[in-house]
Amino acid sequence: MTRRTTSDEERKLFELTFKEGRPIRAIASKQPAKRKAAAAGPSGVNGVTQERLRRGLIEPDARIDLHGMTQHAAHRTLFTWLTTAHRNGHRLVLVITGKGNPKNDENASWMMSPHGVLKQMAPRWLNEPELAALIASVRPAHAKHGGGGALYVYLRKKK
Repeated sequence: MTRRTTSDEERKLFELTFKEGRPIRAIASKQPAKRKAAAAGPSGVNGVTQERLRRGLIEPDARIDLHGMTQHAAHRTLFTWLTTAHRNGHRLVLVITGKGNPKNDENASWMMSPHGVLKQMAPRWLNEPELAALIASVRPAHAKHGGGGALYVYLRKKK
């Protein structure tokens, strides 16, 4: 490969520019730069949406309160309700489970049975194959939507 020889004019221009020591300005493009889409996390929810959920900035499309239900009734209700919510095109739904009884009296009669059952079981139910196919992400709700006693369930788009 042979190199191109530089002319005297090019050489003088180079030396002049090099002596000035200022950075070369980039030529501005006539088209605005395209914004990159936020990368989707492992859950299928992009970073912007995850941050907005974390801050409680997205209002849920629907909510269900499982307080006072038995474990069996809550499971059946949650399955039916989430299937319907997905069919209706909802994206963010709030599942309120409650925190369970916060008292720490180990000798109380009500402590003989486990408390906070719905809070413990709801994430397991949401991981069942029938529901997991509808769900993009599950995370604890922001304090203004129930905090530790509620879950954000971000549903996948309808096909």
